[in-house]
Amino acid sequence: MDDNNSKFIKKAGRYASLSGSATSLAMKLAGEKFLGLKIDRDMHSSDLKKILGNLKGPIMKVGQILATIPDALPPEYAKAFQDLQSHAPAMGWPFVRRRMKAELGADWQSQFTDFPREATAAASLGQVHKATTLGGKIVACKLQYPDMASAIDADLNQLKLLFKIYKQYDSSIITDDIHAELGERLREELDYKREANVQKLFAHLLKDEPHVHVPNVINDLSTDRLLTTEWVDGQHIKNYIDAPLDQRNAIALNLFKAWYIPLYKTGIIHGDPHPGNYTVRDNLDINLLDFGCVRVFRPEFVGAVIDLYNSLKNSDEELAISAYKTWGFGNLSKDMIEVLNIWASFLYGPILDNKVRVIGETNNGVYGREKAREVHAKLRKLRQGVPVPREFVFMDRAALGIGSVCIRLQSQLNWYELFNDLIEGFDVKKLHQAQETILPKYGLNQ
Repeated sequence: MDDNNSKFIKKAGRYASLSGSATSLAMKLAGEKFLGLKIDRDMHSSDLKKILGNLKGPIMKVGQILATIPDALPPEYAKAFQDLQSHAPAMGWPFVRRRMKAELGADWQSQFTDFPREATAAASLGQVHKATTLGGKIVACKLQYPDMASAIDADLNQLKLLFKIYKQYDSSIITDDIHAELGERLREELDYKREANVQKLFAHLLKDEPHVHVPNVINDLSTDRLLTTEWVDGQHIKNYIDAPLDQRNAIALNLFKAWYIPLYKTGIIHGDPHPGNYTVRDNLDINLLDFGCVRVFRPEFVGAVIDLYNSLKNSDEELAISAYKTWGFGNLSKDMIEVLNIWASFLYGPILDNKVRVIGETNNGVYGREKAREVHAKLRKLRQGVPVPREFVFMDRAALGIGSVCIRLQSQLNWYELFNDLIEGFDVKKLHQAQETILPKYGLNQ
């Protein structure tokens, strides 16, 4: 069988699995809406999760992202997507051998003293092998799975169908820009050379933070589909859930700095605060990992983040309107602004409260879900769909993701002081200058 036929069969099989899931969801939602049939959404979403969980590739990452966007999908399905993890087995040795040969040449094994056949970890787009170079350096080799570009096309087409189906059921959230944003970010993740450059940029931006570590990239062992970095030891954050408060506070502080210093220094943010993308060292420092999903924001967008904060703090409606417009929200009626402010007040709540406190509360481990439902209900009453701006997707995701982690840790910090120290002296013009100076050095654009 030739490669083209093999790729066609794989792609067809993927479409079949995804289309079956989407069609099933469509039929059940339509029956619920138009025929009054009651469905067990929890059971159906669980079945959906099982089907999608067996597929490697972008659909898992898409699901996790969608789970943090308020009511882009029905809450039961969003929760199922949020729980989606890469539990599918890693690719076997024949794949590893082919990939390494294609990237480093036929004698690739001569560059390592040890390269285990079994993967250390399997992610959504690739798997990691812990190896040892000739120089004795322990490294992490991330190998991209085959045919990921085709998988992204297939998954995005089915996601568009899923959005279209849900729009017929509920048009409160307009998802066109969400789909476009996810597509662009996912395609970027396939370029490991870009990811290597981004990782170097983050190392530069966080070089003065002694408690945040970004692994060095090994250039000679990295290509478009192979990314090799130094290996860094650390534990999963769940191991610290019951640690003393001072330890949990230290971890939360380090995470806060890791995510938000790059944003206000250069307008760039790590768009995937999944617990698998950082580890905790024995001294409570954190290792920041996996830089495929990164978003560069316009300086004006970052400035509007601060403007909206000040508008809420000072009850300045005109400044809030200006911030929303800068972000890309349109059709801003008075009622719509009131609804948007409900969500904004929720997100900004911890940094508006000048005291030591937990960052928030959650039920069933879904930070923001209850508040999202309240906002969604009000949008339905307004009968006015809200287009979610592209840049907003990953900013919102980062805030909810880090908030969820801090809630699990039950860390208690003065978030107001942390935020205000971070934005002190911020100026949109200075951010423009920083981007013009720094980003081109790492092959990135504004």
